[in-house]
Amino acid sequence: MIPATVFAQDRVVPNAEIPPAIQQYVKKHFPNQSIVKVEMDMEGTKKEYEIKLDNRTKLEFNGEYQVEKIDGKSAIPASAIPAPINEYVKMHYPNNTVTEWETEWNHQEVKLDNGIELEFDLKGAFIRIDD
Repeated sequence: MIPATVFAQDRVVPNAEIPPAIQQYVKKHFPNQSIVKVEMDMEGTKKEYEIKLDNRTKLEFNGEYQVEKIDGKSAIPASAIPAPINEYVKMHYPNNTVTEWETEWNHQEVKLDNGIELEFDLKGAFIRIDD
């Protein structure tokens, strides 16, 4: 008997099948961008979505359609970044923009256009500059 192994499966999702919550998120935060590709990654029962926009921004959503990562080639819209993080960046780095944001199990990180990475707790309180 051959043991059953769970393989990760990636599949391109047609535009007609993009979950409404993801479509609404993109329309709200990236109104001038279009979705050019959606991939759904299945690993066992875990589902993730990777969205690519026409300005080369990548968005990653979990199976509950919550954004977990935004990787922009230019500034990410302020509306897509939690307000406390936005305020911190405006106050301490007024000449810089956020080009990447990610949430992990116990913190959030942003990368600025000058390469500095900042770490925040899940509520958006500054923790440290990440080396």
